Amino acid sequence: MRFNNYITPSFKRRYMGVMLGNTGKIEKVYTAVFPDLDILDKLLATKEREILLFTHHAMGYDPTISGLPFYDIPEEYLQKLKKQRISLYTLHNPLDKNGEFSTSVNLAKNLGLELTGEFCEYDGMKVGILGKTELKSILELVERVKSTVGHEVRLLANGDHEIHEGRVAVAAGGGNLGFVVKEIADLGINTYITGCTREVPGFEPVDEFHRVISENKINVIGATHYSTEKFACIAMTGYFRQIGIPSAFLEGRYHFEDL
Repeated sequence: MRFNNYITPSFKRRYMGVMLGNTGKIEKVYTAVFPDLDILDKLLATKEREILLFTHHAMGYDPTISGLPFYDIPEEYLQKLKKQRISLYTLHNPLDKNGEFSTSVNLAKNLGLELTGEFCEYDGMKVGILGKTELKSILELVERVKSTVGHEVRLLANGDHEIHEGRVAVAAGGGNLGFVVKEIADLGINTYITGCTREVPGFEPVDEFHRVISENKINVIGATHYSTEKFACIAMTGYFRQIGIPSAFLEGRYHFEDL
């Protein structure tokens, strides 16, 4: 964030937790995947005060812009959030870590998969889920994913349509990296669901991803960064209600540019 005078000292050290400390009292929590401008507009339009916005990411997301797809919250919005006493709490890596409220676990559960294990370690934690499905064909699974996320998805069909032994690997968000699918290949799994699948010419981890899935005949379903991570933020509303705080999920935007 460029506007460091708005950011809490603890967030500057840890890059998670309370990012905007605009109120000491929380009357309600809203959850969202990204603090996109349309999300902030919805929140400000409520006219509610003493609010906490809980997000998975600390920055807005727009894959149509050049370079990195993340953007800072503009200063005018930071001013409005401060005036309306809306704080922002971000939990990135800890929400990816496999567990009751995590991104991949909640995506897998919403897809009706039986959770059988985990894979994909980064920052010392596992963030991918191994599961089993009763579906036999990748085409059937495509329809399941479409109905779950509520929009079209991309299928990278690199092998036969059969889901081998019903085994499926799931990594929500930006799982189009070479080391992730190498592990899937080593496990003998030919079916993978993630958020981002687009080609990024010249970026070796993504180039490697496409080489590995082609060479190992791994079928990949891409369902966008946003749509594969939103189920964790929906689940978090239940957590806040459990501790006695009213909570609601703010529906954001998915981007087919991820695919």
